[in-house]
Amino acid sequence: MEIITISPFLDYFEKIRSRTMGLVACIPPAEVEWRCKEGKFTLGDLARHITAVERNVFAELVAGGRNRYAGCGRELADGYDQVVRFMERMHSESMAIFSRLSDEDLGRKCSAVDGTLITTWKLLRSMTEHEIHHRGELYAYLGILGVSVPPLYGLTSEQVQEIAARAK
Repeated sequence: MEIITISPFLDYFEKIRSRTMGLVACIPPAEVEWRCKEGKFTLGDLARHITAVERNVFAELVAGGRNRYAGCGRELADGYDQVVRFMERMHSESMAIFSRLSDEDLGRKCSAVDGTLITTWKLLRSMTEHEIHHRGELYAYLGILGVSVPPLYGLTSEQVQEIAARAK
């Protein structure tokens, strides 16, 4: 998918974040620092990571800055409510930066995480893929905990299967 105009992308990305926040809302506050095994992100780490990378990597790079990612630990936001507020604040800052991009800016080169050059729209596309990847981890971890989560697009797998069976 090529991003050629900024406005529809911003709308799309807000929908991506809305689905992520709907899932974050399912995290039991007492389990925010639960991890599936040692060495893996906690649920809180995943939430902080998604938004810290969005703001401190992607927003910085498209604005002509440098990668400022310094981790996703509890020092950024400790406790469920603080994690949600951190995500909201960082996303708001990122969207303010992204909204200043022009359609022409999307075609210009900017630095990638490793300092190589990349077309801006390709960097933005990778940002959405990054968030979706980690949202998938949140789904899996919440499933391990037995937490009920919302279906991604309104229907569960079982409901889709039932609809298909009725159509025969």
